[in-house]
Amino acid sequence: MRRVLIWFRQENVSLPVFPPHAGEPQMVWKLPLYQNIQAILTNPVYAGAYAFGKTETKTKVVDGRARRSSGHSRPRSEWMVLIQDHHPGYLSWEEFERNQAMIAANTHMQSGAEPKAGRGGRALLSGLLRCRRCGRMLYVAYSGPRATVIRYECRGESIDCGEGSCISFGGLRVDAAVADEVLHAIEGNAIDAALDAAEQMQRQRQELRRSIELEVEQARYEARLAARRYDAVDPEQRLVAAELEARWNVALQKVQELENRMHEFDDKTHSAPIPDKHILVSLAQDLPAIWNAPSTDTRLKQRITRILIREIVADVDENQREIVLLIHWAGGRHSELRLKKSETGKHRHCTNLEAIEVIRKMAGKFPDEQIAATLNRLRLRTGVDNAWNESRVYSVRHRNNLPAFDPNQRSLSEVTLKEAAQRLNLSSPSVRRMIDDKILPAHQVVECAPWQIPVTALDSEIVRKEAAKIRNRVRIPQTQSCDEQQSIFSDD
Repeated sequence: MRRVLIWFRQENVSLPVFPPHAGEPQMVWKLPLYQNIQAILTNPVYAGAYAFGKTETKTKVVDGRARRSSGHSRPRSEWMVLIQDHHPGYLSWEEFERNQAMIAANTHMQSGAEPKAGRGGRALLSGLLRCRRCGRMLYVAYSGPRATVIRYECRGESIDCGEGSCISFGGLRVDAAVADEVLHAIEGNAIDAALDAAEQMQRQRQELRRSIELEVEQARYEARLAARRYDAVDPEQRLVAAELEARWNVALQKVQELENRMHEFDDKTHSAPIPDKHILVSLAQDLPAIWNAPSTDTRLKQRITRILIREIVADVDENQREIVLLIHWAGGRHSELRLKKSETGKHRHCTNLEAIEVIRKMAGKFPDEQIAATLNRLRLRTGVDNAWNESRVYSVRHRNNLPAFDPNQRSLSEVTLKEAAQRLNLSSPSVRRMIDDKILPAHQVVECAPWQIPVTALDSEIVRKEAAKIRNRVRIPQTQSCDEQQSIFSDD
């Protein structure tokens, strides 16, 4: 209805209204307000129906005195009069019903509101989150460049009482975690359980239809019995004949109602058949790829989420700095999900503390290029899940005030693996093998970092002899253990 209002005002389309002035009411044309659009779209008179008794008066006791208030809307089932096709309407009753269903599906943020269809926007859980502290629905706030930053917050107390909000937390991490739960819920075991539940529902439908069939048979028998009684009565007994005719008509009406009920039941059953298992399995396998595709519309994700999840009750554990989500699944089960809240001044794209610690240990001792290579060998990623390079290492160093590498201030007491190979006139793999065999002492600042070899170790007699053997291709025969020698002798 709000979008209809915006269109009317953007197109400068006026509607007739009767302002509340003294004297005889006079119609004027002006741009509509929200209540004007709402009154037209929800009034059945425009669909050719006459309705009476749509509102009621309520009485409650306040300070020991009765207070009456009128204008409270009633459910349609409690209207006093509703006559369809009473007069020509602007739209059909079926279209009016569709409009009411769409309005109900798009109604958000009201107390006791049901989960709604996907309404778009970047937030996956809009209209699903409810505050655990006050019971109100959570609002969605967008910020940042191009409104890409999502934040969920409860503003009920702030709006109604002028107090602070109950809870507030970032939405990007929450949306990602709930999306993982949704994708996990449609794996193989979940599909089998869903199929079992569908088969059980089908059996219940068959049992219900059988009961309706029995009711129809009983009603038809009573109608035939009423017809025989009416045929058997003496026509001169007019009062008796009129009573029996009335009973016959009631029996026929009951048969018609039960037959209509059975036809409606069959239509609903045919419209919701049991899904094929192979189709569900193939969809479950393809859904993660479709879900994570950049071209996938957010509305599709929202609708899938609302098929599986009825509601999520949210709270914030201030002591543990955690977001607590109680997920109410459509099947009646509940699961709790806890997510760590970001510290003040941090966000989910902050660089990993482990990566920062590696940069801190290597800063000033190695160039940024070697630091980046070490981080990549450790399979550490940046905050936005990119590989490391020289410029990204420089950015982290500069932000954390870490020293840069200065070749002029490099320690002369240690050399790298490549420099050690040049001094020993060997290949780098040969020097690395000497390090692995504990012949050449060396150490690393962190795992996967470049080796640091003391210069004095290169001049030791053991290292010189080993290097000479490797250059001369001298192989050292492997010695057999005592157990192996004993086994040889025993075989002889």
